[in-house]
Amino acid sequence: MSRADAMLASRKPGAPAAAPEKSTMRAGVYRGAGRVEVEDVPVPQISAGEVLIRVAACGICGTDIKKIKHGFVKPPQIFGHEIAGTVASVGAEVKMWKPGDRVVSFHHIPCGACFFCEKKLFSQCRIYKTTGVTAGFDANGGGFAEYVRVMPWVAERGMVAIPDEVSFEEATFLEPVNTCWKAVRKARVARGESVVVIGQGPIGLLLMMLARVEGGRVYTSDPMSERRSKSVELGAVEAFDPQGSKLAEEIRARTGGRGADVVLVAVPDPRLVEEALGIARPGGRILLFAHNDPVMRIDFPAAAVGVEEKEILGSYSADVDLQEASARLVFERRLPLGSLVTHVFPLEQFARALELAAHPVGDSCKVVVQP
Repeated sequence: MSRADAMLASRKPGAPAAAPEKSTMRAGVYRGAGRVEVEDVPVPQISAGEVLIRVAACGICGTDIKKIKHGFVKPPQIFGHEIAGTVASVGAEVKMWKPGDRVVSFHHIPCGACFFCEKKLFSQCRIYKTTGVTAGFDANGGGFAEYVRVMPWVAERGMVAIPDEVSFEEATFLEPVNTCWKAVRKARVARGESVVVIGQGPIGLLLMMLARVEGGRVYTSDPMSERRSKSVELGAVEAFDPQGSKLAEEIRARTGGRGADVVLVAVPDPRLVEEALGIARPGGRILLFAHNDPVMRIDFPAAAVGVEEKEILGSYSADVDLQEASARLVFERRLPLGSLVTHVFPLEQFARALELAAHPVGDSCKVVVQP
């Protein structure tokens, strides 16, 4: 049994959570660019249509790191949106959930009726952009705290029951799997196509595995040898060192000189956009998954789009239409998600967990916090 498997096997479903008798809880609070403090904050109070979840595990996402490290939002905030836990209490109008239920909660759910929802652009819906889970301060997920308050529209349509045999750590992947699968489908990955995924951190590995689910023949790139090895172990045809090879030439050599049909960029480096355009074949698709920095600017040769007809696509957040299918992928263990979790930290070591997630070492991949 691997280290990660042993760690997950030790996490048995716990006893039903009780509504908190205390008025305060511990939380990892963002206090300014690069600053987090674990401190006491009030336990959220719920209203009639809301649910209080005792958080058991919350994954650290790249967007959490960007917001905290670069100070993109005003403090104080409690981040964390890859949330799994146990229902602690429910409001009087809640019928679908009861204390003790093991659940995952999304933090964004669309209205389903606006212009953007009708166009299936759920992440552009005004309600979707209104975060529906909080541990206090501005609503921002809140999973890096002991308890979170789930607002009515999310409690009704954005919570998913976790099977007893699935660990909380595995369940935290539901939101990132949904988000990555949406991106792969937006890139229109088709059976037999050659796909390149740049970056093999936790998100890059998910993109690689989900491109394979869609039938793609996937090549990957990462400067860390351990991540290249993991990529091949999990299904990549080959994994290249971007510092020791010319990736565009390597891919053309394997695609009859054409280049890749699809390039998925999972590293937030603006220089990689031009590289991705060079890897893609004429008429190919480049999807920017990690380029959501509000101040980043990108330069690329106009002819790559205007003459060679290459498409540059973006994808943001999850797709409510993939909620059930994503849950099946995760809960039926069709993806080896447990093997991605390498480090689990208690909430009191939140700063250390964040630092490792932001600056990975050889044996680190997905970092999870247990409040």
